[in-house]
Amino acid sequence: MPLVPSSLLLWVVALVGVPLAGAAGWGGSVSQAGWIGLGLLAAVAAVDALLAWQRSPPARITLPETVRLAKEREGPLPLTFRREGALEAGLIRLGAALPREIKAEPDFPVVQLPAGQANVAWNWPLLPRRRGRYLLDSIHLEMRSPFGLWEQRWVQPVRCELRVYPDLRRDRQQIAVHFLPRAADGLRRRRMVGKGREFEKLREYVPGDPPEEIHWKATARRRRPISRVYQIERTQEIYVVLDASRLSARLAPFTAGPAALTGPRIQRHAELAEGDLFAMAAEPPTLLERCIQSALLLGDVASRQGDRFGLVTFTDRVGSFLRARNGVAHAQACREALYALQPRLVSPDYAEICAHLRVALTKRALLVFLTSLDDPVLAEDFRRNIGLLTRQHLVMLPMVRPPEAVPLFAEDPAVTPVANTAALYERAGGHLRWRGLQQTGEALRRAGVHFSLLDQERMTAQLVNAYLDVKGRQLL
Repeated sequence: MPLVPSSLLLWVVALVGVPLAGAAGWGGSVSQAGWIGLGLLAAVAAVDALLAWQRSPPARITLPETVRLAKEREGPLPLTFRREGALEAGLIRLGAALPREIKAEPDFPVVQLPAGQANVAWNWPLLPRRRGRYLLDSIHLEMRSPFGLWEQRWVQPVRCELRVYPDLRRDRQQIAVHFLPRAADGLRRRRMVGKGREFEKLREYVPGDPPEEIHWKATARRRRPISRVYQIERTQEIYVVLDASRLSARLAPFTAGPAALTGPRIQRHAELAEGDLFAMAAEPPTLLERCIQSALLLGDVASRQGDRFGLVTFTDRVGSFLRARNGVAHAQACREALYALQPRLVSPDYAEICAHLRVALTKRALLVFLTSLDDPVLAEDFRRNIGLLTRQHLVMLPMVRPPEAVPLFAEDPAVTPVANTAALYERAGGHLRWRGLQQTGEALRRAGVHFSLLDQERMTAQLVNAYLDVKGRQLL
């Protein structure tokens, strides 16, 4: 319980103590008065310190075990002040050793404890800058001494887990806008192709029903023609297979094209100074961050369509595996599995994940791989192993197009015109990368994989469109 001088004591010493010390060295009766004044000042400060030293902590602070927050959204940290004995009014200043990824507003708040209340609830606003799991292990309290000359401090150990979930507002708003019929790249109501493959009921034969729809056993039992009625499948299984290996750690800015490379240099995680929240907020999200947001929103859309949604993560080994289900509890389980997921600096093992899914999934399902295949070695490894899954399942690979992988003569307003020889070589290199991705896509389509390139700005909307297209064409 340390005692530190308050600002009031510093002002008293500066305005009263210094002149008294000068008088004490003057000599004569003035010196005697100066020494008496200094003694009285020291006595008052000592009595104030003794009263403060004998005082117990003003309150015991309790926090919930888990606090859930969303990235870039201000959320409350609920505190409860529990007091015993004399319930007098008082002011308490708080402090906490929060991680630099979480900003408190304000940093050191002052809480008014009213008289007569044993339990006081108060919310401390927090602004998280990064997704992940953080631990708060102590709360610092500061209170003025009875005369206000000292600041008395206590440290209370606590255990509170701060869980910061991805921010889905931008992509959710993007999807909501695209539901409108006037959206050019939106989620439109699609006409279902075909009559469906899931049995619904039996009914009386109607002239014109095809012979293959006649249920012959029911016809024999009822002694009149009976036909089958089919419906569109509503309970299909959708799995997102999320790659969290080294390529997912790359930055994915929200601007497409080579113009994104000419912007100001963004500091990387290791170069951030302590408390440099401005650079942290300005840094573009990683590719894994974008894929996590799209995966969660795809699961939301799949649930609204009546399908079951599952989740698989992998690097050089299989990570979490959530069996396809639906409901609010399952959606929360998916968020819990992804909120602390961070990329690992290892190469993905496609043989391991394909073999695992081949054994774990016995029913035909739609497998959406969110990975990057702009590395030719990884692309060949994926094509060589994906045959284990395409024999039974429908495999989609919607890959985010790298910003520089653009055709040489693309009519893209985000692409800056060629101004010098260096820009020309840069555009030529981007064209070669784009052409390599096209060749990879052709090879994967021959292997039975539905490959497509997604724009970074419209990644979530295009991913959901691809899923709804599969539903509309009944490919699953």
